[in-house]
Amino acid sequence: MIEPSLKGLSVSKQCSLLSISRSSFYYEPKGESEMNLNLMRLIDKQFLETPFLRRASDDMAPSQ
Repeated sequence: MIEPSLKGLSVSKQCSLLSISRSSFYYEPKGESEMNLNLMRLIDKQFLETPFLRRASDDMAPSQ
């Protein structure tokens, strides 16, 4: 999409043409920590085993 080595068209100009910020081009996501992934797996497992256990406020929410 953006070619940093393109002669005559800077990264800044290419980003501008694509309507994205230059920092978005350089951004590299960190990803999730191992601990967070394990917690998400546990939450998913619990919900799949007991989907009927949920917050009481969910029952009181107005239906749409």
